Amino acid sequence: MLIVAGPVGAHSHDGGQNHPEQQGRIFSVMDGVRDLDLDDEIRYLTAHPAPLEDLSRVHATKYLNELESFCRQGGGNLDPDTFALSDSWDAACRAAGAGLEAIAELERLGDGVAFVPVRPPGHHAGAERGMGFCLLNNVAVSAAALTARGQRVLIVDWDVHHGNGTQAIFWDDPDVLYISTHQWPLFPGTGRADEIGGPNAIGLTVNIPLPPGTTGDIVRMALEVVAQPTIDQFNPDWVLVSCGFDGHRDDPLGELALSSGDFAQLAQLASSFAPRSGRLVLFLEGGYSATALRSSVATTLGALLEVPVEQEATTFGGPGSEAIEAARRGRVQAMDALRMKSHLAGGQG
Repeated sequence: MLIVAGPVGAHSHDGGQNHPEQQGRIFSVMDGVRDLDLDDEIRYLTAHPAPLEDLSRVHATKYLNELESFCRQGGGNLDPDTFALSDSWDAACRAAGAGLEAIAELERLGDGVAFVPVRPPGHHAGAERGMGFCLLNNVAVSAAALTARGQRVLIVDWDVHHGNGTQAIFWDDPDVLYISTHQWPLFPGTGRADEIGGPNAIGLTVNIPLPPGTTGDIVRMALEVVAQPTIDQFNPDWVLVSCGFDGHRDDPLGELALSSGDFAQLAQLASSFAPRSGRLVLFLEGGYSATALRSSVATTLGALLEVPVEQEATTFGGPGSEAIEAARRGRVQAMDALRMKSHLAGGQG
C-alpha cells in the first residue's frame, strides 16, 4: 500500500515560472505517482496544517509568529533565493502537517510506505529562519513528533544539498540520527565529515560530502561504509527520508550524476534500515528537472512497492571513493578528539 499525504503546493506558493522551486514540480511528481498505475493500492490523505504544538518543537515561536505575519501582509523575499507570499504560510503549515498525517496513517494500518509530495520543501529551514527555498522544516516536524512519544528516528537525506536546518535542529538530540550524502562544495556550505553532533548526541550526525560527477554506486557505498555501522547501533524505530531528486544528472542545480535507477536502489537501502514495514516515510525535498522528477519518483516508489517501472540504468564508475575514505577518516578523528577532550576534562577535578 502506498500512502500519499498531499499533494501540497500545486496551486499555492507560486513563485512564477522563472523560479526553480515552482508549482510545476508537484505536477511532475504526481505524474510519476500515476505512472505506477496502482489504482486502489494508493491511499490519498488530505494534508491539514501542522498544529502549533508540533511546529514549536523545532521552530522558535518568534520565528513562527514573524513568518505568519510576513505572509499575511503579502510576503516578499526572505533572501535572494527564498520567497514567501500571502498564501505561503498556509502552504508551509500544510506541508509540515502532511508528514504527521502520513505517520498517523501508517500507524493505523501497520503496513505500507508513505510519500509526502509537498512544497515548499523543508530541510534548509532552521529553528529561527527559512532559507534555501524552505520555510518550515517538514521532516523535522515529523521527527520531533515521534521523539516526543519516545521513538528513535533515523533521517536519511540524499538531496544534492546538505540539510543544514535539519542537522542544526537535531544536533544535540540523542533520539535522532541524521545522515546526509551531498555534493561538496555546494550551497549551503555545511556538512563536513567532522560535523558529528553535540555533546548529548556525539556521532549521531553523519555527513558524507561527495564530489561533482559522483555516480550511484559511490552514494550507495558511502551509506554502507560510513553510515550503516552507526545505523545498526542506533536501531531506529522510524526511517524518514529527505528525498531530494536534484542529484539526478539532468538537474540544473546540482552536479552529481545519478539516474532514476540509482534513486530506486537508494530507496531500497533506506527501507532496509527500517525495523519493519510501515515505518518508512519519504519527504519531497529538491529536484528541479521536470522529466527527472517524474521518472525518479516513479522508480523510487516502484522499487519500494515491488512494482515494475521502466527506469534508467544505474550509474557507476564516477569519482568519490576517496571522498568516502576521507569522510570515514574525518569522522573517526573528530570522535577521537571529542573522547580525548572529555577524558582530559574528567581528569581535571
